[in-house]
Amino acid sequence: MKNVEFSVEGSTLIIKIDLSKEFGPSSSGKNIIVASTEGNVTVPNREEKIGLNVYRKKTS
Repeated sequence: MKNVEFSVEGSTLIIKIDLSKEFGPSSSGKNIIVASTEGNVTVPNREEKIGLNVYRKKTS
């Protein structure tokens, strides 16, 4: 995972992402990747899975 932290409080999933980070362009080159689970991952100590991508539009 890149720039993603998960925790579970009771039945609530908490996702922490630093929005100031960047990991380069997306595969299309149109966006900048901020965070990604890089596919589906299991929520800690749970059965649920999550797939997450956070990105911003690339400026010219």
